[in-house]
Amino acid sequence: MYAHLNDCHCEISNPPRRGFLSGLLAAGAASALAGCQTGVNSVASASPAKPHRIDIHHHIVPPRYAAELKRLSGGGAPRWSPQMSIEDMDKNGIATSVVALMQPGAFLSDVPTDQRLARESNEYAAQMARDYPGRFGSFATLPLMDVPGSLREITYAFDTLKANGIGLMTSYGEKYLGDKHFWPIWEELNRRKAVIYTHPLMAACCRNLVAGLPNSSLEFAADTSRTIASLLFSGAANRFPDIRWIWSHSGGTMPFLWSRFTRQQTDMKDKAKLVLPQGVLREIQKFYYDTAQGHHEGAMAALRVLVPPSQILFGTDYPYRPGAEVRQGLADRSFTVAEREAIDRGNALRLMPQLARLSPTRS
Repeated sequence: MYAHLNDCHCEISNPPRRGFLSGLLAAGAASALAGCQTGVNSVASASPAKPHRIDIHHHIVPPRYAAELKRLSGGGAPRWSPQMSIEDMDKNGIATSVVALMQPGAFLSDVPTDQRLARESNEYAAQMARDYPGRFGSFATLPLMDVPGSLREITYAFDTLKANGIGLMTSYGEKYLGDKHFWPIWEELNRRKAVIYTHPLMAACCRNLVAGLPNSSLEFAADTSRTIASLLFSGAANRFPDIRWIWSHSGGTMPFLWSRFTRQQTDMKDKAKLVLPQGVLREIQKFYYDTAQGHHEGAMAALRVLVPPSQILFGTDYPYRPGAEVRQGLADRSFTVAEREAIDRGNALRLMPQLARLSPTRS
């Protein structure tokens, strides 16, 4: 069995039996990190740039969360600290990073454990923002399988901790984000006009499909596309129009599957008028997409056919990837100066205006 977190490849042996969620998802995913190198040194360090960018795909690894991964799965987590984040940010002109808990988020073992880890991780991110003024915002995690617990955590995260949004996985066991199990949560987040950042996770369905290939080399991108489809064709995207969704990695494989999405809309006939009354393209163009591991020419060209630059957000995938990788990748693409400024910073400020207080253009 292989699991994979942001291209950190390790073989897993004998994961413990802890039920479906921890055994198939968390234990494998966490173990994949044990002994791995983060890849931060894979791109040469660049000359320091004036910090102005806002990174919206930036992971944190709270020490207590890392310890829980080790306890539940025997695996580990990437080497990380706030100081390491700031060092990479300063090298790559990043003023502020809006951080999210590393995968698998608050989806490890059982409801009480997930509730505790969500609260501890959200408080850790909030304290980090206080300790390093202006450098960090946060996407709070939720114990999403627990609807009442998630609603309580939403209140605490926004009203007490002042989180900038919510950070979730693309799937939870066999449930994708369009599943009606989650609709009471979306109702509250829609009421709050919340931003939801998503990160792919190894799907329960699709392990070891290609021998010798780490699962998420294919499946992380595919899982993003599956959950986008789930939201669209369940009607959830239309039903909760005030949620602002951010998809990692330039939307995964969704831009390449576009003709299949539109064909599905046609095949649905009258039902499409109920779940997608404005059409699938309108919903796709309302979403936001980050550039982490999706900044290369093919991915960016496919995405830009579907959405304008106003929907693209700068994201690095630190600590799994160095900021220099995406900074250089975007520099190699054919954006105008105004488009680059929007992707680097302006789009994030339009989406989350409160970041302006955190993220002045630093001199």
